[in-house]
Amino acid sequence: MTIEGEATPGRVELRRPNGEPVRVLVVDDEPTLTDLLSMALRYEGWQVRTAGDGMAAVRVARQFRPDAVVLDVMLPDLDGFQVLRRLRADNETVPVLFLTARDAVEDRVAGLTVGGDDYVTKPFSLEEVIARLRALLRRSGFTVARPDAVLTVGDLTLDEDSHEVRRDGRLINLTATEFELLRYLMRNPRRVLSKAQILDRVWNYDFGGQANVVELYISYLRKKIDAGRQPMIHTLRGAGYLLKPAE
Repeated sequence: MTIEGEATPGRVELRRPNGEPVRVLVVDDEPTLTDLLSMALRYEGWQVRTAGDGMAAVRVARQFRPDAVVLDVMLPDLDGFQVLRRLRADNETVPVLFLTARDAVEDRVAGLTVGGDDYVTKPFSLEEVIARLRALLRRSGFTVARPDAVLTVGDLTLDEDSHEVRRDGRLINLTATEFELLRYLMRNPRRVLSKAQILDRVWNYDFGGQANVVELYISYLRKKIDAGRQPMIHTLRGAGYLLKPAE
């Protein structure tokens, strides 16, 4: 990766809604790695803080209030999954990119099922980490506003820029991955989407048939979107899922 002092030409600058730079927390116990990532992220125009262990990560996150977290799984005290639970207790929607030497499918699934939003294995390219962070931040609303950014299906609305989701006017809080899953469903109303299609679109991974992560996140969405209301998310056994207006 070539690191330069200016943003890549043609790339949309991502900023907080109030115009401030995006904040990213990098958590890893390898100082060389955190220094390298920090330099690359700062050249994106982002503010960066680092932590070398899990407890420090929790402390820094509470003070820094990051917009995204790059989180190593193997830390000297708490593991990354424990850190994620503590981070989400303070901020339930902050997107988290797991960064680790583990590359087994079951470890990737484990990281996502505990609430992680994406997963990169070492060795990695800086371009890949930045691209995945940008994707997570875009899911969370850090992009340029567009007039056609609101999706509507029945009494459910999703603003792709502000990341506000409402049903019958009531605001619904979603994690970055829940938001991306719902957006995919709402962009394809009344269309049956298979687990394989959802995995490819939302997670960009082939889990080798381990599609239980889709079932898990569909259940999360149902609890937030359909709880106490006429259901909009439907299961067609053996085929997949679809979203349609409540009857």
